[in-house]
Amino acid sequence: MFPLMVMESSDYSPNQCVFRNDEYGIWLYHANCIEFMDMLTAKFPEGKFDMIFADPPYFLSNGGITCHAGKMVKVDKGQWDKSNGPEINHEFNISWLSRCQKVLKPNGTIWVSGTHHVIHSVGYAMQQLGMKILNDITWEKPNPPPNLSCRYFTHSTETIIWAAKTEKSKHCFNYDKMREINNGKQMKSVWSFTAPNGEEKEFGKHPTQKPIALLERIILASTNEGDLIFDPFSGSSTTGIAAINTHRKFVGTELETEFINLSINRLKNAIGIRQATLNFAR
Repeated sequence: MFPLMVMESSDYSPNQCVFRNDEYGIWLYHANCIEFMDMLTAKFPEGKFDMIFADPPYFLSNGGITCHAGKMVKVDKGQWDKSNGPEINHEFNISWLSRCQKVLKPNGTIWVSGTHHVIHSVGYAMQQLGMKILNDITWEKPNPPPNLSCRYFTHSTETIIWAAKTEKSKHCFNYDKMREINNGKQMKSVWSFTAPNGEEKEFGKHPTQKPIALLERIILASTNEGDLIFDPFSGSSTTGIAAINTHRKFVGTELETEFINLSINRLKNAIGIRQATLNFAR
């Protein structure tokens, strides 16, 4: 299905598959997501993925101060998160989103998470590309970091835009499943999830790590078992873990070696837990 030269080490070459599990359909690549998607488009012009979840750079690392785990720390997630100005940031969002649109199947959907630093650009780019915005989900964080400057409201939410590939796409929405997990009531667009707990950070931390439960809900809402999910900014591979837990397949790309190592450990652990559960059920 994909080019599969597997390298599991701390010395990764570009465009290499660094983790692969055929039984569960999990592939993780050390790759630039734009180059990777261009390669896929050439091979699969009709589209390959049923759903995409993307957590792109927020462009908020400015050297300011915030509070994390009760300590004052610099807002500096890395060079990849530094802003190049709104025009260039928007060009970047159009660039990767246009590739995502091409690798989606005709009825596929994409979810993109972000703060106010980037999410408005993402939504506008989607409209420019002819995607159909289905919902904007508000992820409410019950225990956000405090506002140290006291000059604005405490940031306690992130927005997740859900969009279909085109206006004509017949997207998947598992309405009954969402009602089932919401005690028989219609699922609303404000979701409350705490930040990832200590267990989810057992193998290390990612600065914008999402809770597994959040990704599981997204996957359950918009895909079916066996569907193929893609995460172009895989980070610590929370999307991959949620895919394993919900019986979906996963392809991820990530550039940072630190996060690749973290991802491999987390994916191996998630597969081990699922396998142990299956063995126990037998």
